Amino acid sequence: MNHTEPTPAPQESAAATAEANEPSAEARLQELESKYAEMSDAYLRAKAEAENTRRRADDEMSKARKYAVENFAEHLLPVKDSLEAAIGILDATPEQMREGAHATLRQLVAALERNKVAEINPAAGVRFDPHQHQAISVVPAAGQDPNTVVAVLQKGYLISDRVLRPALVTVSAPS
Repeated sequence: MNHTEPTPAPQESAAATAEANEPSAEARLQELESKYAEMSDAYLRAKAEAENTRRRADDEMSKARKYAVENFAEHLLPVKDSLEAAIGILDATPEQMREGAHATLRQLVAALERNKVAEINPAAGVRFDPHQHQAISVVPAAGQDPNTVVAVLQKGYLISDRVLRPALVTVSAPS
């Protein structure tokens, strides 16, 4: 009798080959743990970088505020020097005092302009703007449109585009 080995069925050999090509569960677990460690490390690094960036931004904002005030004060020092010099002149004539006051005012205006401080000084007849003006009183004004500025009692000021102090105005009454 001739004995031949039975050949495995084609399905069984394909399944055996697939199992041999697939990594074992232990190898797959190690691979996933390795990827998890990499992702965890990348997450922690990104989190630390974000925290460092936030801290640097906070430091820069603090320095910007500090040095902005320093810059403004530096521009005001010549005005203070001029006022002290004027006070030191005991025998100044009224004309010299007036001239000195005008020169000091020009210095102050220049210092304010360099620091983006602008006047709010509406002309008569300009429409009342509650964002920049504060109405102190309403008066009848012949020949003027209602709700327009009649007179400025005190100038207002903007710093950049933000109202520092509104202009105090009288406003024309509606007919």
